[in-house]
Amino acid sequence: MADIAHAHRSEPLSGRVAGAAGVTVTPAPAAGRVALRVNPSEAGQLSSILGLALPLSPKTSVTTETGRMALWLGPDEWLLIDASVDAGPHLTSALCEAGVLVSAVDVSHRNTAILVEGAGAQATLESGCPQNLSLTAFPVGACSRTVLGKIEVVILRTGAEAFRVECWRSFSDYAFTFLADAAGDALA
Repeated sequence: MADIAHAHRSEPLSGRVAGAAGVTVTPAPAAGRVALRVNPSEAGQLSSILGLALPLSPKTSVTTETGRMALWLGPDEWLLIDASVDAGPHLTSALCEAGVLVSAVDVSHRNTAILVEGAGAQATLESGCPQNLSLTAFPVGACSRTVLGKIEVVILRTGAEAFRVECWRSFSDYAFTFLADAAGDALA
Protein backbone atom coordinates (compact mmCIF):
# COMPACT_ATOMS: atom_id res chain seq x y z
CA MET A 1 0.00 0.00 0.00
CA ALA A 2 1.30 3.45 -0.92
CA ASP A 3 2.09 6.01 1.74
CA ILE A 4 -0.12 9.06 1.67
CA ALA A 5 1.43 12.45 2.26
CA HIS A 6 -0.56 14.88 4.36
CA ALA A 7 0.00 18.60 4.13
CA HIS A 8 0.67 20.30 7.43
CA ARG A 9 0.36 24.05 7.71
CA SER A 10 3.46 25.64 9.18
CA GLU A 11 2.75 28.90 10.92
CA PRO A 12 5.04 31.68 9.68
CA LEU A 13 5.64 33.21 13.12
CA SER A 14 5.74 30.03 15.16
CA GLY A 15 7.81 30.39 18.31
CA ARG A 16 8.35 34.14 18.04
CA VAL A 17 7.61 36.35 21.03
CA ALA A 18 8.48 39.99 21.51
CA GLY A 19 7.59 42.90 23.67
CA ALA A 20 8.77 45.34 26.25
CA ALA A 21 7.54 46.63 29.58
CA GLY A 22 3.79 46.96 29.24
CA VAL A 23 3.26 45.22 25.89
CA THR A 24 3.59 41.73 24.40
CA VAL A 25 3.62 40.79 20.74
CA THR A 26 2.84 37.12 19.98
CA PRO A 27 1.56 35.09 17.06
CA ALA A 28 -2.12 34.17 17.33
CA PRO A 29 -3.04 30.48 17.22
CA ALA A 30 -3.81 29.06 13.78
CA ALA A 31 -7.37 29.70 12.62
CA GLY A 32 -9.69 29.13 9.70
CA ARG A 33 -10.62 32.22 7.68
CA VAL A 34 -13.15 33.01 4.96
CA ALA A 35 -13.41 36.19 2.89
CA LEU A 36 -17.17 36.63 2.44
CA ARG A 37 -19.04 38.89 0.04
CA VAL A 38 -22.85 38.99 0.06
CA ASN A 39 -25.58 41.57 -0.44
CA PRO A 40 -26.29 43.02 3.04
CA SER A 41 -30.03 42.54 2.50
CA GLU A 42 -29.40 38.79 2.27
CA ALA A 43 -26.83 38.58 5.08
CA GLY A 44 -29.45 37.54 7.64
CA GLN A 45 -30.13 34.35 5.66
CA LEU A 46 -26.61 33.14 6.51
CA SER A 47 -27.03 33.41 10.29
CA SER A 48 -27.99 29.78 10.86
CA ILE A 49 -25.01 28.53 8.82
CA LEU A 50 -22.57 30.88 10.55
CA GLY A 51 -23.99 30.60 14.04
CA LEU A 52 -23.97 34.39 14.29
CA ALA A 53 -25.55 37.43 12.70
CA LEU A 54 -23.21 39.31 10.39
CA PRO A 55 -22.55 42.84 11.68
CA LEU A 56 -23.99 45.45 9.32
CA SER A 57 -22.41 48.64 10.68
CA PRO A 58 -18.94 49.98 9.84
CA LYS A 59 -16.07 49.11 12.21
CA THR A 60 -18.07 46.40 14.02
CA SER A 61 -17.57 42.72 14.70
CA VAL A 62 -19.38 39.82 16.32
CA THR A 63 -17.70 37.06 18.33
CA THR A 64 -19.37 33.87 19.54
CA GLU A 65 -18.54 31.83 22.64
CA THR A 66 -16.95 29.20 20.37
CA GLY A 67 -14.44 31.71 19.02
CA ARG A 68 -16.01 32.38 15.62
CA MET A 69 -15.72 36.03 14.56
CA ALA A 70 -17.28 38.08 11.78
CA LEU A 71 -15.53 41.38 11.03
CA TRP A 72 -17.27 44.04 8.90
CA LEU A 73 -14.83 45.24 6.23
CA GLY A 74 -17.18 46.98 3.81
CA PRO A 75 -20.85 47.34 2.87
CA ASP A 76 -20.93 43.80 1.42
CA GLU A 77 -17.68 42.32 2.78
CA TRP A 78 -16.73 40.41 5.94
CA LEU A 79 -13.76 38.46 7.23
CA LEU A 80 -14.82 35.33 9.10
CA ILE A 81 -12.31 33.88 11.57
CA ASP A 82 -12.85 30.59 13.35
CA ALA A 83 -10.70 29.05 16.09
CA SER A 84 -10.98 25.71 14.27
CA VAL A 85 -8.19 25.44 11.72
CA ASP A 86 -10.40 23.25 9.50
CA ALA A 87 -13.34 25.69 9.49
CA GLY A 88 -12.41 27.48 6.24
CA PRO A 89 -13.31 24.77 3.73
CA HIS A 90 -16.41 23.70 5.67
CA LEU A 91 -17.75 27.26 5.96
CA THR A 92 -17.00 28.00 2.33
CA SER A 93 -18.89 24.93 1.17
CA ALA A 94 -21.88 25.56 3.45
CA LEU A 95 -22.13 29.24 2.46
CA CYS A 96 -22.06 28.41 -1.24
CA GLU A 97 -25.01 26.05 -0.75
CA ALA A 98 -27.09 28.58 1.22
CA GLY A 99 -29.35 29.55 -1.67
CA VAL A 100 -28.02 33.11 -1.62
CA LEU A 101 -25.58 34.62 -4.11
CA VAL A 102 -22.29 34.75 -2.19
CA SER A 103 -18.59 34.81 -2.75
CA ALA A 104 -16.93 32.74 -0.02
CA VAL A 105 -13.20 32.15 -0.35
CA ASP A 106 -11.12 30.16 2.12
CA VAL A 107 -8.15 32.40 2.96
CA SER A 108 -6.90 30.36 5.91
CA HIS A 109 -3.50 29.80 4.33
CA ARG A 110 -3.16 33.38 3.11
CA ASN A 111 -3.59 35.13 6.46
CA THR A 112 -2.01 34.95 9.87
CA ALA A 113 -2.52 37.06 12.97
CA ILE A 114 -0.46 38.79 15.63
CA LEU A 115 -1.73 39.58 19.12
CA VAL A 116 -0.63 42.87 20.68
CA GLU A 117 -1.56 43.13 24.35
CA GLY A 118 -0.84 45.25 27.41
CA ALA A 119 -0.87 48.86 28.51
CA GLY A 120 1.34 49.84 25.56
CA ALA A 121 -0.64 47.95 22.89
CA GLN A 122 -2.45 51.00 21.51
CA ALA A 123 0.75 53.08 21.35
CA THR A 124 2.55 50.18 19.66
CA LEU A 125 -0.03 49.99 16.88
CA GLU A 126 -0.38 53.74 16.52
CA SER A 127 3.35 53.99 15.80
CA GLY A 128 2.60 52.70 12.31
CA CYS A 129 -1.15 53.05 11.87
CA PRO A 130 -2.72 56.43 10.98
CA GLN A 131 -6.08 55.46 12.46
CA ASN A 132 -7.24 56.74 15.85
CA LEU A 133 -7.21 53.60 18.02
CA SER A 134 -8.25 55.29 21.29
CA LEU A 135 -10.81 53.36 23.30
CA THR A 136 -13.47 56.01 22.62
CA ALA A 137 -12.94 56.07 18.84
CA PHE A 138 -12.12 52.34 18.52
CA PRO A 139 -13.97 50.49 21.33
CA VAL A 140 -13.71 46.78 22.16
CA GLY A 141 -15.11 44.88 19.17
CA ALA A 142 -14.19 47.58 16.65
CA CYS A 143 -12.38 46.44 13.53
CA SER A 144 -10.97 48.11 10.46
CA ARG A 145 -8.95 47.42 7.36
CA THR A 146 -6.09 49.91 7.48
CA VAL A 147 -2.31 50.10 7.08
CA LEU A 148 0.54 49.32 9.43
CA GLY A 149 3.78 50.75 8.17
CA LYS A 150 3.80 49.77 4.50
CA ILE A 151 1.30 46.91 4.56
CA GLU A 152 -2.46 46.41 4.64
CA VAL A 153 -3.82 44.86 7.83
CA VAL A 154 -7.13 44.27 9.57
CA ILE A 155 -7.12 45.39 13.21
CA LEU A 156 -9.64 44.07 15.74
CA ARG A 157 -9.78 45.42 19.28
CA THR A 158 -10.36 42.35 21.46
CA GLY A 159 -10.05 44.09 24.85
CA ALA A 160 -9.35 47.45 26.43
CA GLU A 161 -5.60 46.77 26.03
CA ALA A 162 -5.65 44.00 23.42
CA PHE A 163 -5.64 43.88 19.61
CA ARG A 164 -5.58 41.23 16.91
CA VAL A 165 -3.69 42.22 13.74
CA GLU A 166 -4.56 40.14 10.67
CA CYS A 167 -2.09 40.27 7.78
CA TRP A 168 -1.04 38.23 4.79
CA ARG A 169 1.51 35.61 5.79
CA SER A 170 3.94 36.93 3.16
CA PHE A 171 4.03 40.20 5.14
CA SER A 172 3.97 38.60 8.60
CA ASP A 173 7.71 38.87 9.27
CA TYR A 174 7.58 42.59 8.41
CA ALA A 175 4.50 43.14 10.60
CA PHE A 176 5.92 41.20 13.55
CA THR A 177 9.31 42.94 13.38
CA PHE A 178 7.61 46.34 13.03
CA LEU A 179 5.41 45.69 16.08
CA ALA A 180 8.30 44.25 18.12
CA ASP A 181 10.38 47.38 17.44
CA ALA A 182 7.44 49.69 18.17
CA ALA A 183 6.74 47.87 21.45
CA GLY A 184 10.13 49.00 22.72
CA ASP A 185 9.10 52.63 22.30
CA ALA A 186 5.44 52.26 23.37
CA LEU A 187 5.72 53.38 26.97
CA ALA A 188 8.96 55.34 26.69
